Amino acid sequence: MDEQDIAPLFAKHLSGYDDAMGVVITSATPTRVEGHLVVAERHRQIHGVVHGAVFAGLVETFGSVGALASARREGKTIVGLENHTSFLRAVREGKLHCVAEPLTAGRRTQVWEVTIRDDSGRKAAVGQLRTLLLAADAPLAGQPAVASAANNASTAGESK
Repeated sequence: MDEQDIAPLFAKHLSGYDDAMGVVITSATPTRVEGHLVVAERHRQIHGVVHGAVFAGLVETFGSVGALASARREGKTIVGLENHTSFLRAVREGKLHCVAEPLTAGRRTQVWEVTIRDDSGRKAAVGQLRTLLLAADAPLAGQPAVASAANNASTAGESK
């Protein structure tokens, strides 16, 4: 099993939602993803606490990075099928510390569990992300799926 940490490749290619939200991935292997998000005003809802969508987005991001790190070993990409996030504790400031680990990583689907903790180590949210593995050129939204830049760069840069 290739346990190469590909976090630097993901960091290099973060864009869109993850970049706008300030997601930081510090470690990413096929069996564990770690990182954080520093809470800012843009993450808070009307009551001054982190919006639930931020927690759900972190489950989506960290679960997807782990699933992709696993799937890329087979030359595949992934898409999310289901995100279930439970909010356990309100957070107003500090960092949200995220850890994702696979509950199952099969040939067609994967389920990743994501735990999000506050600076005191208390669970703020937990979630599961179910993904589907696809061939890199499979149709997706009417066009061929394009494996992420991180997937392409990491595969191209490996020595076999």
